[in-house]
Amino acid sequence: MAAGLQRETPAWFDEAKLGIFIHWNPAAVPAYAPLASLAEMYAADPSGVTAFRRLPYAEMYWNTMSIAGSATALHHEEHYPGRGYEDFVTEFRERSIPAWDPTPWAELCARAGAGYVVLTTKMEDGFLMWPSAHGNPNREGWQSERDVVGELAMAVRDRGMRFGAYYCGGVDWTFKGLPMTSTEQVVGAMIESEEYIAYADSHWRELIERYRPSVLWNDLGYPGGADLERLFGDYFAAVPDGVVNNRFQSPQDFEALLEEEAQGASPDLGHAAVHSDFLTPEYSTEGSPETKWETCRGLSESFGYNRLDSERTYLDPTELIHTFVDVVARGGNMLLNVGPTAAGNVPWLQADRLLALGWWLGENGEAIYRTRPWSRQVGITGDGGAVRFTASEDAVHAIVLGTPPGESVEIDVELGEGARASLLGHGASLPWERSAGGTRIRLPERLDERPAIALRFEPAGAVTPLGG
Repeated sequence: MAAGLQRETPAWFDEAKLGIFIHWNPAAVPAYAPLASLAEMYAADPSGVTAFRRLPYAEMYWNTMSIAGSATALHHEEHYPGRGYEDFVTEFRERSIPAWDPTPWAELCARAGAGYVVLTTKMEDGFLMWPSAHGNPNREGWQSERDVVGELAMAVRDRGMRFGAYYCGGVDWTFKGLPMTSTEQVVGAMIESEEYIAYADSHWRELIERYRPSVLWNDLGYPGGADLERLFGDYFAAVPDGVVNNRFQSPQDFEALLEEEAQGASPDLGHAAVHSDFLTPEYSTEGSPETKWETCRGLSESFGYNRLDSERTYLDPTELIHTFVDVVARGGNMLLNVGPTAAGNVPWLQADRLLALGWWLGENGEAIYRTRPWSRQVGITGDGGAVRFTASEDAVHAIVLGTPPGESVEIDVELGEGARASLLGHGASLPWERSAGGTRIRLPERLDERPAIALRFEPAGAVTPLGG
């Protein structure tokens, strides 16, 4: 049950498990950020000063190029002397967007096995990805003339997925806050004016009215004076099974959250004081099965496309699948990001990983979709391999992270008489026997190397944890 409005999180969101996040904005033109670990920089300097000077988020290029002496500022001076961010906006609006085709994006998301797609409709730079009737009062031409939001929503839905809208509600550098040079200054960049409240509210209502998004994904807080109860009430009237994330915090609540993080609390794990349907840890698998959560992350340290990324800096397919399985076993969804190039293409190294995930899900999706956490999330094989468990109404699934080295595998569970074991993708019953480490299952053959295998035990009531 989420805080605020009394409603259960709609079942479709829990059952979908995988969403695709798309970060695309004018920063895709320079497509640069230093290669660095945000977590390591914050561990060394909790103030965030170091992190903001070497921010690995390419989509926030405008902010980092505005910090004198930063790696991005030096890069900008070398490669774009005399040019401002508005030049990238013009190029993005006049060259990138007109040539963009939504079909490959939607096809890739579907082949990845995603249940929903969330597009950045406005990021911190304030650029609007749809032809809004409520244009930016501070910047002329700061929006797309083409309806990127609407066209992608249609392409996504045509392929059986749901569509969600990301909107950066708390920070907009065309109003104030540029540059943000520390974590403390993020709070200072948040906007509370009546003009901005009306501006952001008009955008959310326009997005809801035009596109009926299944997800409202806000970021970096929201003005404390806004009437969110009314906004959410109107949203749920229009989209009864829609969901709202937990990042609509007021600046005051956002500041308190930052203080909790500084004292060691997990980031983004709390419901906002206003309504939220799910929690949003970032680059983390720390969510609890007790409440619905969704981790968001890029394939690298950046969400937006970064030219410096390579095979070495992207998650490899096996790491991605293991992370995803770990999230699902703990009751979470994964919102996996892609960052298209300025030309609107998803880079091959990103697409390759999504296709690998989709291929694996094609064989093993039964252990993922429409499942729930089992009584135990983590297990181990007899030879020390990692196991993650999921449950459905009629079965328990043991997902072995990696390939068993022989023709059998021992799982630390106990099966009752008459229980059936099978390997997803194979179908036939597999012989099994009790063992000191739980249950030993004979595989159909010595398996070729793969990221993970999924064993199905049924009925669910015949499966118990070893010693449990």
